[in-house]
Amino acid sequence: MVQQEITFRNKDMAWDIAALMLTPDDFNPLNKYPAVVSVHPFGSCKEQTSSAIYGRALADAGYVVIAYDASFQGRSGGLPRFKEDPHQRVEDISHAIDYLVTLDFVDANRIASLGICGGGGYVFNSALSEKRIKAAIGVTPVNLGRLFREDFSEFNPLGTLEAISQQRTAEALGAERQVNELLPPSLEFAKQSGLTERDVFEATEYYKTKRGQADGGATRMLFSHAHKILSWDAFAFAETLMTQPMMAIVGQKIGAFGAYRDGKAIYGKSFASADRQLVELSEWSHYDLYDHPEAVALAVEQIIPFLAKHV
Repeated sequence: MVQQEITFRNKDMAWDIAALMLTPDDFNPLNKYPAVVSVHPFGSCKEQTSSAIYGRALADAGYVVIAYDASFQGRSGGLPRFKEDPHQRVEDISHAIDYLVTLDFVDANRIASLGICGGGGYVFNSALSEKRIKAAIGVTPVNLGRLFREDFSEFNPLGTLEAISQQRTAEALGAERQVNELLPPSLEFAKQSGLTERDVFEATEYYKTKRGQADGGATRMLFSHAHKILSWDAFAFAETLMTQPMMAIVGQKIGAFGAYRDGKAIYGKSFASADRQLVELSEWSHYDLYDHPEAVALAVEQIIPFLAKHV
């Protein structure tokens, strides 16, 4: 696998997207390759699981892979910083495809998408309208709108929207931006504070230790611009619009972020899909599927034949 840093933009964008392009060891620019857009989780960046784990595995299997930082995050452009905008996140996928189809060595008719966690929700949502995607895969996918309306708002989405409105007004009048940290600062703090729920604790272990820590993986969010998340649903209209082959891979060790539930939900809704698959891994959790060698190997064993069949 060979990796290089790139940037891309098109006429619709006012900023550059920072990305990693991963290619097979025997890459020849005179050949045509299938390609995969790899989408990072909420609060993550391209250097983490989307490139280092799944991007590498796909490149080793013969694909050209683009793993990028979402707009407003990581090394990509866009202001204000730390903004999580589902509509822009989905649009970023189309911008990545716009870039891929300009490359002579990419077969524009053989492009797939893969996303992890919130990235999985974005990949499925993108595929509803972005028909250049020929197959969509969500690894432990999360419907971020559902999560924000429930656990992240403490099941009080209207109260959260009121708080967001007040904060945005305050910032318009000169107050400092409120950037919320999404996780405990350390495992020790999580233990001492009783924040030991499976997904919260394992997320802390991944993002706040050397295991998964990366400069661009901020695990922070601009609170005053989070209102669009609460009114968004990754799986809206999937019953009629999810026509491409799709695969959801979930761990059966269930946590509060709800990937098991969401993976089953999108599978259940995708009955218009040309080939829908739900892969349940009994011994593994949400964050095991980020980088645990055995869990990832089981996922990749399903992903590669699925892509070979459809892309």
